[in-house]
Amino acid sequence: MTSAPQPPDGLLPDVWFTRDLPVLRAIARLVDEPKHGGAPYLLGSVVPGSGLPKADVIAAAKALASAGYIEPLTNHAGDIVRITAISAEARRLAGLWPTPQGEWERLLEQLTARAEKAPTDVERQRWQAFADAAAAVGEHDGALLMSALIGGYVPRAR
Repeated sequence: MTSAPQPPDGLLPDVWFTRDLPVLRAIARLVDEPKHGGAPYLLGSVVPGSGLPKADVIAAAKALASAGYIEPLTNHAGDIVRITAISAEARRLAGLWPTPQGEWERLLEQLTARAEKAPTDVERQRWQAFADAAAAVGEHDGALLMSALIGGYVPRAR
């Protein structure tokens, strides 16, 4: 692994996007494949899918395990040898499950596309009004709404 330049503020270089997330995605792909059937798989099988050297995969697996994203099996020396499962948050971070922010963005894209491709002026105006209203709600409240929808929570009328 090449050493990243030290940030000027003295913080350690970020490894989430360059090491940990690619390894998490490789693990998630393996976990999600039906051929594995939920059986534990060797950490070594993650290396080709991550595109990173084995030493980086080992370091990432340790970080992911300590954060609770993966459930590892270790040998007597404490080295991670197999991965048995990933957390719900890991599934979201890897893209297997939706995030509220991602679903809100998808909704806005759909509304805009429907407004642009509506067959009549009346439908185009309706879809555009819907898109404008959704945009006016804002990203934060939109993500809260999508969180409720993804989680199956629908507020009741008072």
